[in-house]
Amino acid sequence: MTDPVVARIRANPKYQELKAKRNRFGWTLTVAMLVVYFGYISLIAFNKEFLSQKIGAGVTSLGIPIGMGVILFTVLITGLYVRRANNEFDRLTREILEKEVK
Repeated sequence: MTDPVVARIRANPKYQELKAKRNRFGWTLTVAMLVVYFGYISLIAFNKEFLSQKIGAGVTSLGIPIGMGVILFTVLITGLYVRRANNEFDRLTREILEKEVK
C-alpha cells in the first residue's frame, strides 16, 4: 500500500526535475572522478618514467604533486556537489514539500 503523499510527490513535475538533475549531476561527477583516478593509476602502471621525474634538485618526483592533485580534485568536486545540493536541490525539495505536504 502506497501513502497518498508519497504518490503525489512522485507525480509532481518538480520531483521529476529534481531526480533528473541530481542523477545527471551525480553521474557527471562520478565519471569525472573515475577518469582522474584511473588516469593517475594508469600513469603509475604504464608510464613510471614520467611520474618518477625529479622536481628541481630535491627528492620529490612528479608523481607526488599529481597525486596531491587527485586528492584536491576529489575535495573540489565534493564541495561542488555540496554547494549545488544545498542551494538548488534543497530549494526544489522545499518547493515540492510545501505544495504536496499540507
